[in-house]
Amino acid sequence: MDGYSEMKGEPNIKMVTFDLWETLVLERNGADSQRTLIRCRKLAKVLNEFGIITSVEQLFLVIKAMAPWLGEIWETDRDVSHLEQIQFLVNAASKGSVILKDDWIGELSSAYVSPLFEVPPYLNPDARRVLQRLRERNKRIGLICNTGHTPGFVLRQFLRKEGVAKYFDLMLFSDEVGIRKPNSEIFQIAAKKMDAEPCEAIHVGDNLRSDVWGAKNAGFKAIYLSTETGRDKIAESDPGSLASLSRKFGSLNEKEIIPDRTIVSLGGVVEAIESLENNWKRNRA
Repeated sequence: MDGYSEMKGEPNIKMVTFDLWETLVLERNGADSQRTLIRCRKLAKVLNEFGIITSVEQLFLVIKAMAPWLGEIWETDRDVSHLEQIQFLVNAASKGSVILKDDWIGELSSAYVSPLFEVPPYLNPDARRVLQRLRERNKRIGLICNTGHTPGFVLRQFLRKEGVAKYFDLMLFSDEVGIRKPNSEIFQIAAKKMDAEPCEAIHVGDNLRSDVWGAKNAGFKAIYLSTETGRDKIAESDPGSLASLSRKFGSLNEKEIIPDRTIVSLGGVVEAIESLENNWKRNRA
């Protein structure tokens, strides 16, 4: 019934899901490049200790080579695990001569992911207020995030550190479920886990393809956060970057992707949801 309560004839939006990067969490200019350099330095130290002789410069090329590998997988709306990324790295750094050992994984993982906390992103200034207001309105709150080099378990740590993890009833990360937005399956998994029908859900994000087109194909409503972000600038300046790969439209026409509401700041989310609900009430009257 398109989100209506059958008994009362009123809109019943049970759940609101959010994108993470450039929606709830923002990047400072140059942060990704800084993290890459730190990542390569730490990985070089660990790998050399394990007998895989390499350099920061060589590892930079390995990380760069990882982008097209991930891009081919991402084009199918699938994803790889954090462990598979580490396996790729060891294989490339050793030119296929070394097999990843179980007792190496902890140190390699730490070297790979810890740069996030050394050059951290920052919460959207509106994030806490928006999440709190939705909680006060008894909305179930979820996170649906496509990951890059930083896996879901580290992003959970970051959100706990920032004091906002408590607002979420569910966090889904592509490296953990093996599916990426815009695949409708990841949205449907979220709805099922949060005990809601897709028509009772709204997704909020800054990517027209992944967040708007993906959500609407899954039966969600979609709110588009339209802002000029640092991530967009990175994508434009470096077509081979992960940011650029994650924003490819493929055969889709950007102008044909129509959100249910468009906002220019995250602070407008609650009002946008209320506007949709009020429209449904008027149409129902």
